[in-house]
Formats: sequence, structure tokens, C-alpha cells
Amino acid sequence: MIDREQALSLLKRHIQAENLRKHCLATEAIMRKLARRLGANEGLWGVTGLLHDLDLEMTRGDQSQHAVVAAKMLTDEGFPPEALQAIRAHNGEALGIPRESDFDHALASAETITGLIVATALVQPDRKLASVKPKSVKKRIKEKRFAENVNREIICECEKIGISLDEFISLSLEAMQETADDLEL
Repeated sequence: MIDREQALSLLKRHIQAENLRKHCLATEAIMRKLARRLGANEGLWGVTGLLHDLDLEMTRGDQSQHAVVAAKMLTDEGFPPEALQAIRAHNGEALGIPRESDFDHALASAETITGLIVATALVQPDRKLASVKPKSVKKRIKEKRFAENVNREIICECEKIGISLDEFISLSLEAMQETADDLEL
């Protein structure tokens, strides 16, 4: 299994865009918080969140290859099968891979909500993560034209793992605020 330091090294080697690195760090924070809440393996879930978009720059967003290339790379690194499945399934719509496990749903929800939270922060007067409240995130989910690239249905997959949308938003905000210095938000 890859430890966090190895994962960070891989991330820095394969992802150059600072905003994508921050997205991966935010996803890691949320996945760790979800793992604690659900009694799952925090290290495994966190590292998987950190590396879920490892191939995004090299595949240039090609949805037919995104997650496939990452899974191949991480197989060579000895990544566990359930983590590889979660990475493939987070891009399930494009790859036709259903999300079945709590791990799969958690990764898809966690990586999707990061974009919505960051977009919500950007419309705050001070543009800071600390100003974002769960109510404002929930409001953004309902706005048809806001954050059009955020798949709201995937965010709601948190309910498939027994976490209400309200709790998931609060948990995600808390996780991202705890790591705000790393995210520079």
C-alpha cells in the first residue's frame, strides 16, 4: 500500500496544475473525514482521494481514458483492488462502471463536492472558504446555472452510504476548512 508521502510524491510528479493539486488535497481531506465517520480505513480512503485524478493531465480530460490510466499506474504501485475500483468508479458515467460500494460512492461524492464548495467560496464577498456556510452550499446545489460542471446527483450519492446531504455538506466543509492552509483558500 502506498503511504501518504509516496502519494504526495506521485501527485507532484504527475499533476502540475496547482488548482488540480488543491482539488486532490481537498478530496483527501473529505475522504479521511468520511472514513472516520463510517469506521473505514482512513489511510486508504485518504490516499485514494489524493490520487483519484492522478492521470487527469496526461489524459487531457479524455473521459474514456481518465481513471483507466490512473488505475494502471497505481496497480504498478501495489494499490489495493478496492481503491482501484473506487478510482475507476468515480468516473463511472464515462466508463460505464457502476458505483456499488460505500467506498465508490464516497469518492465520487467527495471529489464532486470540492468543486461546489470552492465555487461557493468564490461568490462570497471575501472569497474565503471560512465564509462558506452549509446553507449557502445547499442553495448553490439547487441553482440551475451555478457551477454547471458540478454533477449534483453525484453529491447526493452520500445518502447511499447513510449520510444525509446536510451532514455531508457540513462534514466536507469542516474537512476543507481544517486543511485550508494547504489549499490556500
